[in-house]
Amino acid sequence: MNSNNCFHCGDDCGNNPIALDDKNFCCHGCKTVYEILSGHDLDYYYDLQSAAGASPKSIDGRYDFLDSTPIAEKLIEFNDGDLQIINLYIPHIHCSSCIWVLENLNKLNPYIKGAQVNFPKKTVRITYSSSDISLKEVVVLLARIGYEPYISLDDFDKKKKSADRSLIYKLGVAGFAFGNVMFLSFPDYFDLSSSNASGGEYWLNKYEPVFHWLIFLFSLPVLLYAGRDYFISAYKGIRSKMLNIDVPIALGILVLFVRSTLDIVFDWGSGFFDSLTGLVFFLLLGKFFQQKTYSFLSFERDYKSYFPIAITRITKGGKEETAQVHDIERGDCLLIRNEELIPVDGILIKGQARIDYSFVTGESEPVKKESGEKVFAGGKQLQGAIEMEALKSVSQSYLTQLWSNSVFQEDKASKFQTLTDSIGRRFTIAVLSIAFLSAIFWLYFDPSKALNVFTAVLIIACPCAIALSSPFTLGNMLRIFGRKKFYLKDTQTIEQLAQIDTAIFDKTGTITTAKKSTATYEGMPLTEAEASLLKNTLRGSNHPLSRSLYNLLAEENIVTLDEYEEHIGKGVEGSKDNEHIKAGSADFVGNGQTTDALTTAVHISSNDTYKGKYIFHNEYREGVSQVFEKMSKDFNVAVLSGDNEGEKQRLEKLLPKLTPLYFGQKPQDKLEFIKTLQEQGKKVLMVGDGLNDAGALAQAEVGLAISENINVFSPASDGIMDASKFKQLHQYIWASKKAMKVIKMSFILSLAYNLIGLYFAVTGQLEPVIAAILMPLSSISVVAFTTIATNFIGRNID
Repeated sequence: MNSNNCFHCGDDCGNNPIALDDKNFCCHGCKTVYEILSGHDLDYYYDLQSAAGASPKSIDGRYDFLDSTPIAEKLIEFNDGDLQIINLYIPHIHCSSCIWVLENLNKLNPYIKGAQVNFPKKTVRITYSSSDISLKEVVVLLARIGYEPYISLDDFDKKKKSADRSLIYKLGVAGFAFGNVMFLSFPDYFDLSSSNASGGEYWLNKYEPVFHWLIFLFSLPVLLYAGRDYFISAYKGIRSKMLNIDVPIALGILVLFVRSTLDIVFDWGSGFFDSLTGLVFFLLLGKFFQQKTYSFLSFERDYKSYFPIAITRITKGGKEETAQVHDIERGDCLLIRNEELIPVDGILIKGQARIDYSFVTGESEPVKKESGEKVFAGGKQLQGAIEMEALKSVSQSYLTQLWSNSVFQEDKASKFQTLTDSIGRRFTIAVLSIAFLSAIFWLYFDPSKALNVFTAVLIIACPCAIALSSPFTLGNMLRIFGRKKFYLKDTQTIEQLAQIDTAIFDKTGTITTAKKSTATYEGMPLTEAEASLLKNTLRGSNHPLSRSLYNLLAEENIVTLDEYEEHIGKGVEGSKDNEHIKAGSADFVGNGQTTDALTTAVHISSNDTYKGKYIFHNEYREGVSQVFEKMSKDFNVAVLSGDNEGEKQRLEKLLPKLTPLYFGQKPQDKLEFIKTLQEQGKKVLMVGDGLNDAGALAQAEVGLAISENINVFSPASDGIMDASKFKQLHQYIWASKKAMKVIKMSFILSLAYNLIGLYFAVTGQLEPVIAAILMPLSSISVVAFTTIATNFIGRNID
């Protein structure tokens, strides 16, 4: 770096630089940021990218408005009294140094618990202890180190940020210049402006230099404005000792401009300004098309492919009804059961809330809330049923973000992403080598072709198409799956689903349906008080048998329990005043003498006295036999159930012969069973009810929750499938495998394009402007191929 340039931001220090530690700074702000970073062992920031910082502006009193509680509440995403989360837009985020320093904010202030940067959106999500540091102090800290956030309350009120139209403006400038340069180049194309000696048009001969300089002037904004992103990206790549794909493109543009300028300065010819402006125009056109397609896919995923998740809404008449999450509106009263996720910010109305916010914050310590306090989306209720009033409609994009960024998520690297990255790294070196070797060859044999060949090679060879194959194929499959009521966490899950060779199914609530269940009671009659207490205790549970029994029992007045507890895999218990009731397994309620070990039953005890049992008659989902028949041809299948062997004979008739059936499996047993399979090299799909199988779902390569009028949104699951689509499970897996083939085919298509293009470029048969048209066309053709192919796959899913 020039010794007179600022060490922090790279600006010229002028005649009076400020010196510190043998380094020059342009202002006291930059010097202060350097002191802050180096004083907290964060000077590695400058090793990642030199002069990566921005000169901090004066901030005296600028953020005093953040001390206002009503204003702060509009900006804060999460607040439990001690811990707050804020999502801030920071325009200066531009490189790996920015990500590194922002994600290490906790070293600058220990009260900041963590920070996560979303590089494409230029946002940072900061979790901090609000009792030790205020929102204003967090924002001031960011501003002091040169990362001033852009805060506009209008944005938060209207929830609509202004779109970035810079690409459209650049495309317009390049298109305008390209059209005019082509028009002014017509005399050269048709050889109309021949020299005076050989004739030609008089006026064209006379003003030929003027046309050339006009063409030069039209090309300047293309080089300096429309094409600058390629130069910036290439410069940053080289400075970070990385050869990215923009290096050969920037080199091609620069070579064309320099050679063309020399041509008109020394009157050697008209130059290649038409190729230059055409190249930038078509490159930007390809980028615009990709951006539009990808934003459409993201929009469809976040706002149209709704989660097939039901929530219980309480009407004004006090009746409970099932509603989809996207139908929730402000003012709705919602019932949140034990272990259910809160889908939207709201006010607690009734019940004792004990909420686990680890999904949002990573902190596993449950938070207690009283009636009238605010509860936040993403928290999981841990103690019985609560009622809350929704403060706004559900933000699907927020829930998707939580799910995708889940702290429980393991980092499973995508093999296609790894392949794409490795191709990208080697590609630029290979292209530069071919370009220089070809140019040297033609300089020796035919110097007039050398520049054309060199430029055409740099432009035609592009791994962009390879890089686009995976995100567009999988992104479109996510959208298609979402429309078919099969919602996956991320694109990686499709890749995992395509690799599975073993499918494990839970029984209750997965292959059985709670909608058509019937039950008969055997035992001592329950008193009115006991029946009411049982109904209210079951109301808080989300176990499929609890839900079935709750729906079968007569209507009772809703009361708030004094105590409630759910014992996973055993049962539930609740108490009100001096009455205490238990419902669950025979052992749990204290009846060790049960004789009917072969029936599915919920046993009841009141005040430690055994009362009787509800015997269930399971109703299996429509199409269970066909699903297992298809699945068993391609995969190892098995059923794990927490129930006894009462349904064994019936299942053996329903399922293919020799299908392994395991009964009496507790949640931990299911998890260990999957671990054992994985140790044998199996890739496991676990299909469960999403609540009682959380451990097994998280352990499996793909954990799939079946949704049937139940809130199964859980960080443990990789996907949620509407119960009505159970019959299509095999088709979803088949579609995932086909999607992988589409990616491989598009890799081959892209490779063939590059090889053919390079052949014509190296042999001197390809003009740079034709290469400029073909390059974005390769990307567009891959995007078109993957989109059409995945849509065709989607049509074959019922």
